[in-house]
Amino acid sequence: MAYPEKIRTIFIGTPDFAVPSLRALIKDEQFDIIAVVTQSDKKVGRKQVITPPPVKIEAEKNNIPVFQPNKILNLKSQILNLKPDIIIVIAYAQIIPESILDLPKFGCVNVHGSLLPKYRGASPIQAAILGGDKETGITIMKMAKGLDSGPILAKKEVKIAPSDTSASLYERLSRLSAETLPEVLKKYIEGKIKP
Repeated sequence: MAYPEKIRTIFIGTPDFAVPSLRALIKDEQFDIIAVVTQSDKKVGRKQVITPPPVKIEAEKNNIPVFQPNKILNLKSQILNLKPDIIIVIAYAQIIPESILDLPKFGCVNVHGSLLPKYRGASPIQAAILGGDKETGITIMKMAKGLDSGPILAKKEVKIAPSDTSASLYERLSRLSAETLPEVLKKYIEGKIKP
């Protein structure tokens, strides 16, 4: 299947883990980031300063419209109007309902910080270290109904060094996601990857 000249992309994510991947897609001229969806600004630190999520800060730097719904379902009509070819989800902290998963032509693609099916859920990086694993990695998958389920598009492994902490591994997996995601998405959209 020939893919569009510009892939109309909505990026959904919240923490700094997702920022390198957002940057990589912004830099890649094949992708047109038409909107970003992220969590609400939250009170942070001892002084409880209202702080925007890292993904929002990055989007605003690049003049990308930002949505921060309490429930993503509330955005369904806006997403429909934006006509995305694909939606990318990285560490959003909300389950995406099926009615949104089905909107884009190429569906929704998630990057998860473990080698699925191991360590589904919210803290896969810490789980890999606590589990004494020798390696971990990222999984890029087409999203389906349910938590971290759906057909896999790609996996990339990294060794876990004895000196690794969840912070150092978080950083490496975040960079690995950014390095891997654009090419995997292009191959998937071209039909060169069978989920």
